[in-house]
Amino acid sequence: MPVDNLPELERINQIGYFDIDIDPSLDLFEEINKLKKEKNAVILAHYYQEPDIHDIADYIGDSLGLAQNAERTEADIIVFAGVHFMAETAKILNPGKKVLLPDLKAGCSLSDSCPPPLFKAFKDKHPDHLVISYVNCSAGIKALSDIICTSSNAQLIVESLPADQKIIFAPDKNLGGYINKQTGRNMVLWNGACMVHEIFSLEKITKLKERHPYALMIAHPECEEAVLAVADFIGSTTQLLQYAEQSSAQEFIVATESGILHQMRINCPTKTFIAAPPNNACACNDCPHMKRNTLEKVYLCLKYEVPEIIMDETLRLAAKIPIDRMLQLSAKLMK
Repeated sequence: MPVDNLPELERINQIGYFDIDIDPSLDLFEEINKLKKEKNAVILAHYYQEPDIHDIADYIGDSLGLAQNAERTEADIIVFAGVHFMAETAKILNPGKKVLLPDLKAGCSLSDSCPPPLFKAFKDKHPDHLVISYVNCSAGIKALSDIICTSSNAQLIVESLPADQKIIFAPDKNLGGYINKQTGRNMVLWNGACMVHEIFSLEKITKLKERHPYALMIAHPECEEAVLAVADFIGSTTQLLQYAEQSSAQEFIVATESGILHQMRINCPTKTFIAAPPNNACACNDCPHMKRNTLEKVYLCLKYEVPEIIMDETLRLAAKIPIDRMLQLSAKLMK
């Protein structure tokens, strides 16, 4: 497909992903690095991406780190190897830059569980409540929020508010419930959840711990309460990674999306990391949305500069306010 075939590129931007074949003899790592230099582009990747994308990324991190890097990048093009709400956040913070998502169909079950019209009606029933929304939500939900948070700063942000401040927490009921328990708050929770973090089997985890008695169980706070109750440490993806690096333990059972294990093994090559088992038959805990991104799609979207995140300016400005509040609070609280 020639670069100047604009109708074809417009079609790809509409369907949201490439469906063309790539010459198998191409060294995609080399080609992507060339394109990054030619176009002054940066690749931001979430920990849950496949190993090849980790290896080509300029920055790998969790939602907070990705938002911070998106805000301060000097690149002209941002390729966001993650899911749709993450690329949206990058566009909200960088209206003058071209933000690309290798596959626009890389959505998020948690974000999808909170449609803006329904959430607005929910919010209207609690007019005296401040809204804190987890970053794993659409721009529409961000625009209805007062402060955005991530799993790494949610507790600090909640604790920074007056004890008598009434709060709605959306969209993740598990993260919200965990923060309620940690802070003693009684936040009103939207009933949303992440499909990956809700499929872990407590029964299988218990049996796995019996087979690995010296392994520490580490879990993301999006997991259900019963799973968190048996964890030795609970934290964001970055916090889980840091804990594994700093701990003297040699074995870890990891209850979050399995993409993080690649980075854990790179950072801790002498340690053993075991994915916590889910309750499905395939014994896998991959996010199907995250895994829609591939090295081939990263190459194609950077080469042809589609699919691109396009956003209404009024929505962008409304969604930016609570993100800015989060970034300002995080800079202050996490010093």
